[in-house]
Amino acid sequence: MSDADDIVNSGQPGDPTAEKDPHDWVTGDEPATGAQKSYLSTLAQQAGEEVPDELTKAEASMKIDELQDETGRGA
Repeated sequence: MSDADDIVNSGQPGDPTAEKDPHDWVTGDEPATGAQKSYLSTLAQQAGEEVPDELTKAEASMKIDELQDETGRGA
């Protein structure tokens, strides 16, 4: 068994095995999900920002990260 076999994805926030750059997502070019849009709307309202309606999953994820940092709601 190699060291790579020992790596376990805990599914917890901040687990480096669970994180993948949104630019590398296979479905990153698909439209943002309903959950992403809803959460983005909440974060944008708190940040006093406008968010475009037509974001991809990857774009929405990156914007969520940005707004979480801005609003202090990030992990």
